[in-house]
Amino acid sequence: MNYWMVKSEPNSYSWEDFEKAGEDVWDGVRNYQARNYLKAMEVGDLVMFYHSGKEKAVVGIAQVTAAAFADPKDEAWVAVNLRVAEKLANPVTLTQIKAEDQLADLPMLKQSRLSVLPMSKGEFDWIKKMAQ
Repeated sequence: MNYWMVKSEPNSYSWEDFEKAGEDVWDGVRNYQARNYLKAMEVGDLVMFYHSGKEKAVVGIAQVTAAAFADPKDEAWVAVNLRVAEKLANPVTLTQIKAEDQLADLPMLKQSRLSVLPMSKGEFDWIKKMAQ
């Protein structure tokens, strides 16, 4: 199993929008590196859902239900299907993440503009623990 983080502006597509859908296509990614990460996602992988913009916090966990396929909006790109797994009890803010030595190598801190990023199981578990 692999672990990932996806980022979305809550004004464009929020965790609440995602919860209402239950499962949705994660599309619209238009960065080559982020596209490569989408291509690497496998059914069953777990995904942290991060609200970017003003909120800057991990708010929930999703699961990949369909591996990469042609983006319905532009077949030159790819998309995946994600399903809601759980809402975090407490959002984990970017400030909290930056304060943790165990998360110093988290890819989102080094490539903050990417909307899809890998993470290790240890990083995933640490953020999940922080949310309790």
